[in-house]
Amino acid sequence: MRARIRFIAPLAVAVALTAACGNSGSSGTGGGSGSSGNASGDTCAPVAGDKLVVLEDDKHLQNADNVIPAVNAQTAQSQPALLPALNAVSAALTTKDLVDMNAAVDVNRKSAGDVAAAWVADHGVTDGLQKGSGPIAVGAGGFTESKVLASVYAAVLKAAGFDASVREVGSRELYLAALKAGTEIQAFPEYLATVTEFLEGNDATQVASGDVDKTLAALKPLAQTAGLAFGQPSDAVDQNAFAVTTAFAQQVGVKTLSELAAACGDGSLILGGPAECPTRPFCQPGLEQTYGLKFAGFQEYGDTGGPLTKAAIQKGEVSMGLVFSSDGALAQG
Repeated sequence: MRARIRFIAPLAVAVALTAACGNSGSSGTGGGSGSSGNASGDTCAPVAGDKLVVLEDDKHLQNADNVIPAVNAQTAQSQPALLPALNAVSAALTTKDLVDMNAAVDVNRKSAGDVAAAWVADHGVTDGLQKGSGPIAVGAGGFTESKVLASVYAAVLKAAGFDASVREVGSRELYLAALKAGTEIQAFPEYLATVTEFLEGNDATQVASGDVDKTLAALKPLAQTAGLAFGQPSDAVDQNAFAVTTAFAQQVGVKTLSELAAACGDGSLILGGPAECPTRPFCQPGLEQTYGLKFAGFQEYGDTGGPLTKAAIQKGEVSMGLVFSSDGALAQG
C-alpha cells in the first residue's frame, strides 16, 4: 500500500476499459438501494459514455499527493546539482503528463524509458542545468507511473552529467530504508502527503492535508530526522479522484465537485467505488461533509479505481466513481 490515507495504491492500475463489469451490488448505505429510483429527481442520474473526466476537487478533500523528488540528504549535500535537476522536472510536470505517460505505457505498450525520454525532450527540462558527476541510482516502485517517473529523473540527471540509472525496489518500508542509507539508491519519485504520513508514523494523527504548502512544511522536519531531503513538489498529483463520463459532465454542466453539488440537489447521484467507500472520510462521507453532496445510492465494486468501477461509469450504472487522478484511462477523456 502507498499509505493509510489512500484506499489501495495503484501498484498496477488497470486501464482496460473494455473489461467486463462483473457482478456488483449496493451496500445499502449513503442514500438508498443503489437505484436512481429512490431519488427525488433525475438531474444527475447516470449518463453512459465512453470517455471519462475527473471533476476538480476544488475544496481539497483529498490530501496533496503531489509528485516530489526524495533524495538521500548526504548525497544532496555532496552533490549540489542533484536537487536542482530534479526540481526542473517538478517545475514542468503536470497531472495530464502523468495520465498521458501512463497511457503510453499501459495502453500503447511503449517502454517506460522511451516514454520518459520523449517527455524530457519535449519539455526542455535539461536546459541550463547545473553540472554534477558520479553515480546516482534512482529507485522505482513496481508500478508503471513510478517506473516512468524514475526514468524521467534518470534522463534529466544524465543530462546534468551524472551517471544515472534506474533500480526497481520493493515496498516503501524497504526503499525508504535504502534511500536513508544512500548505498543502493540515492533518489526516488515520491508523493508528498503519503510520504509525510509515512514518516510521521502515528496512525492516531494526521499531519498531511490538501494544502501543499502546509504539508510540505510538516514534511521538512520529518525528513531531516530521517536523513532525507526533498525537492519542490510538482503540480502533478496521483490521488483519489472522482470521475464521470464526459457526456454526464456536459449534460449537467459541471467541471468541479462544488458545481456538481450545486447542480445535483435532487439527490439523484449514484456513487460507485470499493466496499470501504461509504465509511472512509476521503470517499462518500467526505463528499457529503465537504461538498454537501447527496446520493440516491452506492454501488460496490471490488476494485479501487480499476476496470470494474470505470466500466460501471461508462455503462451508466453509476453517476460517478472513485478513480486515481493520473490513471492512463483518463487520457481518452
